[in-house]
Amino acid sequence: MSLERFASHKKLLILGAGLGFVGVILGAYGAHGLKPLVSADQLETFETGVRFQMYHAFLALILGGFSFIPKKALNLIFYLLAIGILFFSGSIYGLATNELSAFDFKKIALITPLGGMLLILAWGILLINILKTRSV
Repeated sequence: MSLERFASHKKLLILGAGLGFVGVILGAYGAHGLKPLVSADQLETFETGVRFQMYHAFLALILGGFSFIPKKALNLIFYLLAIGILFFSGSIYGLATNELSAFDFKKIALITPLGGMLLILAWGILLINILKTRSV
């Protein structure tokens, strides 16, 4: 594998490991520290953010090991995943803990579906590139 190609894989591996690292911390915080501070519905919302973050952490780690997807596609998927999780899970964390913050996260609630759309695009680009591959 060329050094340039390895950089694409390394970015995805770092993204996956970072998302997983933060996801475990936020999951533990939600289960133990946040539980007495928010309602059951808010806690469930927070856990949705953690779950989606972890799903995409695993996806980034898996993609970091693929060698048959073109570098350009891997780079695009990297940015879609990174920004998508920041918008989707990040806004969900803010909305679930809105009462605990001075900032009103409801003002930026529209970035949640935008983040979701970016994640869907990442999966779509992955699917298209898998279908274009002659052999895996």
